[in-house]
Amino acid sequence: MSRITFALAKGRLAKKTLEILDKIDIRPVDLTDESRKLVFNSADDNYSFFLAKPSDVPTYVDYGVADIGIVGYDTILEEDRDLYECLDLKIGKCRMCVASYPEKKDLILGGEQIRVATKYPNIAKKYFESKNKKCEIIKLNGSVELGAVINLADCIVDIVESGKTLVENGLEVISDVCDLSARVIVNKVSIKTKYEEISKILKEMEENL
Repeated sequence: MSRITFALAKGRLAKKTLEILDKIDIRPVDLTDESRKLVFNSADDNYSFFLAKPSDVPTYVDYGVADIGIVGYDTILEEDRDLYECLDLKIGKCRMCVASYPEKKDLILGGEQIRVATKYPNIAKKYFESKNKKCEIIKLNGSVELGAVINLADCIVDIVESGKTLVENGLEVISDVCDLSARVIVNKVSIKTKYEEISKILKEMEENL
């Protein structure tokens, strides 16, 4: 069979993904937290794996250096690469939301232009465009909540899991943008040239969720 290469988003998602792959007998050799290696193969050499920063996973898949990638839906939407989204792994579930102070709800939902702080400028831009809402997007790399707290922005667009950070800072969800979870993405050429192998993997992964 042709070798299948996986690009896995670093962190908790990679560990959960490897647990799913383990159930279908796809296992990297010597992939540990302590290892300094960058690429790992399976014992039968039919599969290879590498860990990458989440935002890089769609790039690796788009350019074909990885046949299959596993990454959060937020990253897929933000990177907007030319690839196939094939399977929802239903892990790492959370939401992308618009959040602010309660007293700013009317401003955010109304017709006036607003400033939006976010780590996800493309997602935020497309969301507000879909609502015909004028906004200035301010990209932040650190605490997005801080952008609202110190009045840099009228609201934020960010991932919400428990919502605890919002509550502790007096913020609340104004509207939901979309639901998020880990997804399997596939290179458009690979799905044609390695169709049988990739289809089998996707089917077995889905059966073991």
